[in-house]
Amino acid sequence: QVQLVESGGGLVQAGGSLRLSCAASGRTFSNYCVGWFRQAPEKEREFVAAISWNGDSTYYADSVKGRFTISRDNAKNTGYLQMNGLKPEDTAVYYCAADLNSFGGPLRDRPIYYDYWGQGTQVTVSS
Repeated sequence: QVQLVESGGGLVQAGGSLRLSCAASGRTFSNYCVGWFRQAPEKEREFVAAISWNGDSTYYADSVKGRFTISRDNAKNTGYLQMNGLKPEDTAVYYCAADLNSFGGPLRDRPIYYDYWGQGTQVTVSS
């Protein structure tokens, strides 16, 4: 079992920044990959970024590449998503998720591969 709790969302003006956190408990944090997804109203959940168990590999959606940075601190059992240059189209509920089966393999961008999810945190970017 893995429990994930996101925090750090809020309201920000376009061009601003936010840092989301994902606090994990349960299974050893360094044993799985972490992904971030987002879901806007009436849209499907979409991939944002993923990071390998040791942080050496990262993978980003084209829409956030160069603006967002995913990271993790295994000593603190916490993952992060630093979001800079925010745009109104980034408005969504952001979720972190745990992929328990990709250890050592390629990072994955489909929600179906992720086994555990947090409750989400709202990010709203005003124009």
